[in-house]
Amino acid sequence: SRDYSAPVNFISAGLKKSAAEDVSEEDSDEDEKPVKQEEIPKEFVPKKLKTGGNFKPSQKGFVGGTKSFVDFGSWERHTKGIGQKLLQKMGYVPGRGLGKNAQGIINPIEAKQRKGKGAVGAYGSERTSQSLQDFPVVDSEEEAEEEFQKELSQWRKDPNGGKKKPKYSYKTVEELKAKGRISKQLSAPQKELSQVKVIDMTGREQKVYYSYSQISHKHNIPDDSPQQPLGKDSKPQGFALPELEHNLQLLIDITEQEIIQSDRQLQYERDMVVNLTHEIQKMSEVLSHEETAISNLSKVLEMVEECERRMQPSCENPLTLDECAKIFETLQDKYYEEYRMSDRVDLAVAIVYPLMKDYFKSWDPLKDCTYGTEIIAKWKSLLENDDLLSHSGQDLSTDAFHRLMWEIWMPYVRNIVAQWQPRNCGSMVDFLDSWVNVIPVWILDNILDQLIFPKLQKEVESWNPLTDTVPIHSWIHPWLPLMQARLEPLYSPIRNKLANALQKWHPSDSSAKLILQPWKDVFTPGSWEAFMVKNIVPKLGMCLNELIINPHQQHMDAFYWVIDWEGMISVSSLVGLLEKHFFPKWLQVLCSWLSNSPNYEEITKWYLGWKSMFSDQVLAHPSIKDKFNEALDIMNRAVSSSVGGYMQPGARENIAYLTHTERRKDFQYEAMQERREAENMAQRGIGMAASSVPMNFKDLIQTKAEEHNIVFMPVIGKRHEGKQLYTFGRIVIYIDRGVVFVQGEKTWVPTSLQSLIDMAK
Repeated sequence: SRDYSAPVNFISAGLKKSAAEDVSEEDSDEDEKPVKQEEIPKEFVPKKLKTGGNFKPSQKGFVGGTKSFVDFGSWERHTKGIGQKLLQKMGYVPGRGLGKNAQGIINPIEAKQRKGKGAVGAYGSERTSQSLQDFPVVDSEEEAEEEFQKELSQWRKDPNGGKKKPKYSYKTVEELKAKGRISKQLSAPQKELSQVKVIDMTGREQKVYYSYSQISHKHNIPDDSPQQPLGKDSKPQGFALPELEHNLQLLIDITEQEIIQSDRQLQYERDMVVNLTHEIQKMSEVLSHEETAISNLSKVLEMVEECERRMQPSCENPLTLDECAKIFETLQDKYYEEYRMSDRVDLAVAIVYPLMKDYFKSWDPLKDCTYGTEIIAKWKSLLENDDLLSHSGQDLSTDAFHRLMWEIWMPYVRNIVAQWQPRNCGSMVDFLDSWVNVIPVWILDNILDQLIFPKLQKEVESWNPLTDTVPIHSWIHPWLPLMQARLEPLYSPIRNKLANALQKWHPSDSSAKLILQPWKDVFTPGSWEAFMVKNIVPKLGMCLNELIINPHQQHMDAFYWVIDWEGMISVSSLVGLLEKHFFPKWLQVLCSWLSNSPNYEEITKWYLGWKSMFSDQVLAHPSIKDKFNEALDIMNRAVSSSVGGYMQPGARENIAYLTHTERRKDFQYEAMQERREAENMAQRGIGMAASSVPMNFKDLIQTKAEEHNIVFMPVIGKRHEGKQLYTFGRIVIYIDRGVVFVQGEKTWVPTSLQSLIDMAK
């Protein structure tokens, strides 16, 4: 019989080879047979190297030699190299390993001759003791291969002829569970490998497998061997039972799958228990919340039913508005969520509205304007919808408080306004002032626009400023804080009526000023100025025309009547009146007086007396300054021209001193005003910064020069009476104690800053 315990030749993966390849493989098999040293042909014997040594397989250091490599680098003696010397310089000790810690190998990797012609690994591990020691890392694929070969070798015959007992491997349940988890993760790639067709031709017959895993279940058991008769000393041979083995293996596989499936089911049930535990906790929380909500709603329902019971006419202890407010406060404080979610509008209509009607049934708003404000303010915080306030709307169907005020409180207001007289505005204004922070804004607007304003408009139409003893501002102006711009339509008819009343008015009648003065800040600046220019300024001009200037007997009544309107009309209008109707006559009187050998001391007093009649604001105006400066120039010319005639002693000096003093006052006042204005601008952050505010008169002149693009610079090497000369545009000036002096034809003349700017332009 043939020996089937020989090594496996090959396992083909289904690739069919040609006849030529088969022949070449047979030749290669013959070539792979071990050849003895004596049989090697002479021409293939290794020749002597150029170094003089022989390269023989039996020598030390040959790959396949059995002895250790002791004389490391001994071949160097046949060369001219210095490798051994370099190694020793780097710390190499002969006989020890390479590297810093002598961990490197010095022997070449030994080769191991394979016994038969099987594939790599068919005869077990081919690693030597040296290689295992040098490279201890073992790959997982090699371990699996070793395990497979170990299981496969159980069914091979012993080469010595004896029988070998199979070794069984056992797995615990934990190992099987772990294997099941790993196989579950690697099921996808293994599924692809399981579909490979494998042809096994290692036996007598060709066998076909449909996966590599089926090879592990194949056992090399002798089949179809002739039965030998049993002798006396012979032992019975084993029987091959493939069906039984298949069934047993199937049972084992089924059991393993059941164990793995049971483990997965157990894990799933455990996860389900955890999830259900969390669900139970959540449902318990929801249940407790629902129970709390049910309990709160039950208590709220009891309180509402108690309110309804006490509102019955037959109840001995009827419910009051204050007690009802306390009940709603309790609902809002203790049961806030239920209170906000409930329909407060229906609840208030059913409970609060009847109580509110009974509370205000005997109320007179004009007599007791603060009645009910505190209780209504409390109900506002209880019933008003915050969302409605954020949108500034008026939806009576969603806000209980607005509906309460509109349906219960508003009818009382309509009745009282219908009976109210607009000229008695004090009580109505006080009433609305008391309720302005309590009632909704849109209800207040409705009262002012639909109830109050029509009454005021009708009363203004019937007002006559000539016959009515009560001034109109006394019953219109109290409404300004509440109505503000709503009163604008009333101003036009008021101005028309006042203009008609002023047609026959004379400035001597001071009652017109008393009537018009309260309206100055009410009318817009443009409308007020237009009214003054049209109705007042012409009357004042006529009054100034009638003024007679007589230095010896002056009547000042007409002048006082005009000056008295200074705060009412604008400064420009007043200056225009003076320039047109006063100063021409005044300068003419001055010239005629100076031409008749006057007393210059009286003229000085007369000049100063008239100047004192004007306010600083009027005197600061450039036109008024020019007129008074013109009077000074006339007096200076009169003094200078009277050379041959008689003149009072010291008159010329007095007039010059007067001129110098008055102009200096004007300049100082102007500088002070400019400085004050600059400081105010700096404080408000408008214009120049606080650091650039002029600190003296020179800085002020420089600032004005910069504003008007005028060159202001000192004249080098030029002085007058020790004072530095400056060029201001085309004019030469100098500054002395806050006064600017301009170079004239014969002398230096003081001038104002504005006049200086006009001359420089």
